[in-house]
Amino acid sequence: MVHILSSRTLLRPTDPERSRVFYGEQLGLAVYREFGTGPERGTVYFLGGGFLELSGRSDTPPSPAVRLWLQVADAAAAERELRAQGVPIVRPPVREPWGLVEMWIADPDGTQIVLVEIPADHPLRYRPGI
Repeated sequence: MVHILSSRTLLRPTDPERSRVFYGEQLGLAVYREFGTGPERGTVYFLGGGFLELSGRSDTPPSPAVRLWLQVADAAAAERELRAQGVPIVRPPVREPWGLVEMWIADPDGTQIVLVEIPADHPLRYRPGI
């Protein structure tokens, strides 16, 4: 069995500086570390319990099969904050049939980002008998 010590999601943006502005300034993710120099330097952001690394460059946008799932405390508040930062909202917060509140945005390359609020009464938060 492989013993995983840490993990991170790696994105190769088509325009690294534009993506650093989006993730660092518009979304407000805190920088964990940076490495290298120049426009294609690497930037690693804190992402809740994990990390998001932007490094290198890609000539093509990512596959639509790739999505980021980010949990937030309050989806409505996140929507207000993101709109104030100029982030286009693909879909405003909606309570899904499975009980989660989901809002959709996308990064500059079109990577879909699902911001998820877990309501207090949802099984992911509340498990009777535990």
